[in-house]
Amino acid sequence: MTLTPKFYHDRVCLNVLAGSKQNAQDIWQAAEGHVLVGVLSKNYHSIDSAVADMREYAALIDNALSIGLGAGDPNQSAMVSEIARQIQPQHVNQVFTGVATSRALLGQSQTVVNGLISPTGTPGLVKISTGPLSSQQADAIVPIATAIALLKDMGGSSVKYFPMGGLKSVDEFRAVAAACGENDFWLEPTGGIDLENYQAILEIALDAGVSKIIPHIYSSIIDKESGNTRPTDVATLLAITKTLLA
Repeated sequence: MTLTPKFYHDRVCLNVLAGSKQNAQDIWQAAEGHVLVGVLSKNYHSIDSAVADMREYAALIDNALSIGLGAGDPNQSAMVSEIARQIQPQHVNQVFTGVATSRALLGQSQTVVNGLISPTGTPGLVKISTGPLSSQQADAIVPIATAIALLKDMGGSSVKYFPMGGLKSVDEFRAVAAACGENDFWLEPTGGIDLENYQAILEIALDAGVSKIIPHIYSSIIDKESGNTRPTDVATLLAITKTLLA
């Protein structure tokens, strides 16, 4: 079982949602394996049902499974950690305060575990109070370098920067990308990314020297009627990636 994602040119791996198992296979093939396929824990009524179904997803895509919270829902944090323990996927989405639990339950360092931090309106500062209880309190705002150090302390692999709103908070995103580059930490830009702004967002991260980037592209490439991510759009995203890394 492969625990590490497949990065194109050792730099970029896409992250998109699957609407079905067939869709997951189609996405994976369209991305030539350079993708993490998201399945949301929030869509299951129990841990057992999630584990059983996600195992089937993982078997179809060489374990390129990304266990999702569901729109960053902090109340899914514990469920995600337990599913991850049993499945051992390539990628786990976590709120900031859930990172250490996920890493400890995984029992290995290869699976990517991100920690959710959010924009604050001020470049260089990020919100880390994204957990079940902390998200209900006054915002905990810290310098991005401090957030990265805390994530490293907890066994995290990367920053999940959400919600970005595409390029709305581009100055803040530049600061986050710069800090990830300077502190040798991976970056996962998330929220409002589409086929139009993907190149600009990826360029910022690459230019900042971020070692590995996992862009999340969700609703903009999902067919509204079927609920499936369009494989043709995934192929377009890979083509853009290849052009930038040529």
